[in-house]
Amino acid sequence: MEWRDAEREYDDEVVGQSTMARLFEESAARHENRPAQQYKGGVYDRSLAESAVPAAADGEFRSLSYAEMREVVRSLAAGFRELGVETDDRVGIFADTRMEWAQADFGLLAAGAVVTTVYRGSSPRQVEYLLGDPDADGVVVESAELLERVVQVQDALDLEFAVVMDELGAEGETAAADADFEVLTLGDLYERGSEAFDRESYESWVDARDPEDLATLIYTSGTTGKPKGVKLTHRNFRSNVNQCYKRFGPRPDKTDVPVIDENARTVSFLPLAHVLERLAGHFLMFAAGATVAYAESPETIQEDFQAVEPTTGTSVPRVYERMYDAVRAKAESSAVGERLFEWASEVGREYFETENPGPVLRAKRAVADVLVFRKVRNALGGNVDFLISGGGSLSADLCALYHGMGLPILEGYGLTETSPVVAVNPPEAPKVGTIGPPVVDAEVRVDNSVVSEETFGGTDGEVGELLVKGPNVTEGYWELPDATEQAFTEDDSGERWFRTGDIVELRDDDYIEFRERAKELLVLSTGKNVAPGPIEDAFAASDMVEQAVVIGDGHKFVSALVVPNFEGVRKRAESEGIDLPDDDRELTRDDRVRAWMDEEVERVNRQFESYEQIKQFRVVGEEFTEDNGLLTPTMKKKRRNILKRFADEIDEIYEREYEEV
Repeated sequence: MEWRDAEREYDDEVVGQSTMARLFEESAARHENRPAQQYKGGVYDRSLAESAVPAAADGEFRSLSYAEMREVVRSLAAGFRELGVETDDRVGIFADTRMEWAQADFGLLAAGAVVTTVYRGSSPRQVEYLLGDPDADGVVVESAELLERVVQVQDALDLEFAVVMDELGAEGETAAADADFEVLTLGDLYERGSEAFDRESYESWVDARDPEDLATLIYTSGTTGKPKGVKLTHRNFRSNVNQCYKRFGPRPDKTDVPVIDENARTVSFLPLAHVLERLAGHFLMFAAGATVAYAESPETIQEDFQAVEPTTGTSVPRVYERMYDAVRAKAESSAVGERLFEWASEVGREYFETENPGPVLRAKRAVADVLVFRKVRNALGGNVDFLISGGGSLSADLCALYHGMGLPILEGYGLTETSPVVAVNPPEAPKVGTIGPPVVDAEVRVDNSVVSEETFGGTDGEVGELLVKGPNVTEGYWELPDATEQAFTEDDSGERWFRTGDIVELRDDDYIEFRERAKELLVLSTGKNVAPGPIEDAFAASDMVEQAVVIGDGHKFVSALVVPNFEGVRKRAESEGIDLPDDDRELTRDDRVRAWMDEEVERVNRQFESYEQIKQFRVVGEEFTEDNGLLTPTMKKKRRNILKRFADEIDEIYEREYEEV
């Protein structure tokens, strides 16, 4: 049976229609004695460590079984009800990705609440909006520090309680004294819930929720404008779990294909406040009976991967770029190592892209595997079957390199409004450079009226704005009827289709190629349209360029701001016997560094049409990060902020554009 037919017909006890609380209960019953969560010691001052969760040794991971996790979730649900939480009350979770985030999420959903999420890095002003807009009744925060942020804006909110995951400490006690709402720790809540828990009452809360009821409000990360609260029901999430499980689950036809099932392990480190991790690293994993380990931080990913030995993982392109940079830097610590890594990378890529590799190429691949690739895989725990990429466009070149190393990255696509997965490459038939075919029951079509033939002509498939319909698609935005109406379009039969705002190509083989965000297309003064994303992605495999942003909207030509990879630049300087300034900002003004950046720009330019090529660029010394407001929490560029931050450099580029170009 062809894999698409097998996927469509696949049925399993995981596949069904229920609420997310019931999904967890059913999975916990099937996998009581299997590990559900793994948490690292010495990272947090967990208030649950005094009661429900045994303390882990510093730097080591300890497991909670599904039965143990269920006991925590049930007690927290009862505790929330004791606090006064009722059906449809909105309660925020304001914390980093960690074990307690997942427990609080399922506890709140079981209690009947609607979970609204807040990124840990949110400022007091953002906290005010993200808790005030949904009129939250309470909030679960990570620490005393985050409790203080809530207290700073409490006059604008109507909170009844705040629950703190960690012990309060002196700082927390001070903040609690200043709060005009009840403050208690998660450990306190657990104890209160354990005493009050009644199985019959608990089941009545879970049964009172319907799949059509609202499960969560997730606010768009806001690369432009004010965030909108996306309404996602239990049915939306449950449907997307079904869709993803049909693609990645243990179907009978997958005799030699890696799967996500009860034996799967993942390391969770993306923000659970974002829909990608909430679905792929949380709901899907717990539905399958898999094990979710929580990284200490994004900076300890390699260390945590080695300890946990995951079989799969989900991340965004920026993380895969940094992982590759780290691996390459380690491999290229000597001149011999540098040449070996470059040779192995080319062999791996050629092997992956060759349909029927001959004996010579197979032999080269075997040598490259022993000398390089096996070490790379071992650096990530040695058991990774595949990785999933979402939340942005991944360089096809970089994706092919990972495949060549035996670490296949399956690129997918989704949005908050689609819960999120619309399409993803299947493990048995990945096609690099695509975001895969749609998942089961996700209907897609394109509106080609929004693109010009000149910009996207010459393709075999149909190009236009992607429209989506299916059980995973939101009904709209929280209390924003006008925005909801604008986000959808109706076909001739009156069916509603969500407008993604993304330009794609629907290929004849049913796979989809992502082209660009419609709002990010650059319209030059010459009338030409330029997609900046593919040009920026072409820098991803460079060891000299850390980041690039392509600009030119309303101007005569395309230009760019380039952030050097300072480690790569200094390494090259050392190998060539060149002394560079110690200060990074001074380094960006060095003529030799500019010449090296010019080489990288020219390499990229050769891949594009003349009107798409970068005619001028400026080297800037400030990396785009979430902390400086130039990236979203999921590492997407905030183009408006970048253009504002570097307005002087951009003005300098274009001040004489009509004289020089």
